[in-house]
Amino acid sequence: MQRQIAQFLTYMRVERGASDYTVKSYREDLIAATDYFAEEDGTCPAPASITAVELRGFLSALHEAGYAKTSIARKLASLRSFYRYGQREGWATSNPARALRNPRKGRSLPHFLTTEEIGTLLSAPPAESPMGIRDRAILETMYSGGLRVSEVVGLSDADVDLAQEILLVKGKGRRERLSPLGSYATRALKAWLRQRKLSPSEKQGREAPVFTNRFGTRLTTRSVGRMLEKYLKETGLDLRTSPHTLRHSFATHLLDRGADIRSVQELLGHKSLVTTQIYTHVSTANLRAAYEKAHPRAK
Repeated sequence: MQRQIAQFLTYMRVERGASDYTVKSYREDLIAATDYFAEEDGTCPAPASITAVELRGFLSALHEAGYAKTSIARKLASLRSFYRYGQREGWATSNPARALRNPRKGRSLPHFLTTEEIGTLLSAPPAESPMGIRDRAILETMYSGGLRVSEVVGLSDADVDLAQEILLVKGKGRRERLSPLGSYATRALKAWLRQRKLSPSEKQGREAPVFTNRFGTRLTTRSVGRMLEKYLKETGLDLRTSPHTLRHSFATHLLDRGADIRSVQELLGHKSLVTTQIYTHVSTANLRAAYEKAHPRAK
């Protein structure tokens, strides 16, 4: 097996142009497999004789040893590539790694802010400066409708209906949805649009961008990220917070207060309910924490 591994690594480096780091990763993954089989059988078998069942045993051993699922998935990918090469070279008649499924990656719960923290953040932009008025309108709009940062900077005047308190949001895959505006966001947007008209550099018309920089051009997602970071530092809030955290907070707070998951799915613009269900785990975790803190016989 050592000879086939050496030939495979040479092939990856010379013919496929793999980087030194990639070749090193392949080498480590394949040597881990040879070490396992040598320990199990006393000697490393020829790679063509290794079955899918035996490879599954190798992956199970990695799992029991505490390897991360991402590491196990990478080793499986290396074995698939190795056996594909073997089929090409003729020393393998099949690819036993192909039949094995990658381990399911656990989904980490999204980071979100509490309602108190959201209140602190949204009140941070100064109401007496033009940029502060704009920043508050951005943050209020994102939290009010659970908008992605790309969606909020993509808003044009034609997408805003302040009389009905709704936005026409253009989401992923060119899917459009109507997003309601709360009273706080509506007031903040009205204040910004009044302020925006005072600038001679501002564009006019239905296609004019709602949120602009000091030069009157459409704001970028990167600029929103920098703006948010500034207020996080000023307020002492968690610096892990990103523009997307406002969207996570929006969904979590709605579910915490009894909104049904289908409605939250529609509001977020998720194509699949599975994507939205991660927020039910957050709400359940909060409920469990409250129970354990309050119930006298919870522990």
